[in-house]
Amino acid sequence: MSFLPSLNSRSSKGFKTSQGAPARSGSSNFQLRQYAEATLGSGSLRNAVKLPEGEDLNEWLAVNTVDFYNQINMLYGTVTQFCSPASCPEMKATDEYEYLWQDNEKFKKPTKLSAPDYIEHLMNWVQAYFENPAVFPAKIGVQFPKNFLQIIRTIFKRLYRVYAHIYCEHFEVITRLGLQPHLNTSLKHFVYFAKEFELVEKKDFGPLSELVERMLEESK
Repeated sequence: MSFLPSLNSRSSKGFKTSQGAPARSGSSNFQLRQYAEATLGSGSLRNAVKLPEGEDLNEWLAVNTVDFYNQINMLYGTVTQFCSPASCPEMKATDEYEYLWQDNEKFKKPTKLSAPDYIEHLMNWVQAYFENPAVFPAKIGVQFPKNFLQIIRTIFKRLYRVYAHIYCEHFEVITRLGLQPHLNTSLKHFVYFAKEFELVEKKDFGPLSELVERMLEESK
């Protein structure tokens, strides 16, 4: 078995959402997931992000990357009806930050997309990594690639942009739906994890830099 989660269509945009990654046979994936959930349940995000003693770093990064993908996909799903090519013709977070899409396949150069199109391409791009056994190994004894950490850093950098868009362009909707506490906790967990393993550079937090700094201060 692999890290690859089961997939279900979730929105009118056809996004796929991960329903939890099953454990690789004979691996510690399932135990790591249980550990992460139990630690999160304790209410301590600082402890929740730390690598469990004696566990493999790449396994821990893989498990948590899938979980953050789930969280972000779910959070964005709550605002999809308010995020259309007409209402969000640009993938931006305030007027100061616009994100262009590039995947070196269909989009070989940075390309302007509407927010829902950008996020759809982003989620499919991440999902393709999950489905690639050369990146997220599906068999016992197969090692993670040497550039796995760099891949995770790129995934985190891009996933963060969805948080930024939701906060800057759809926060009123999130508040009206009563989801602000969940969004804040999800971002804080993401920020703590990214900080713990140096996955996102300070400059890349851009539009939410002040909020991120306050969250990191709370972790000290």
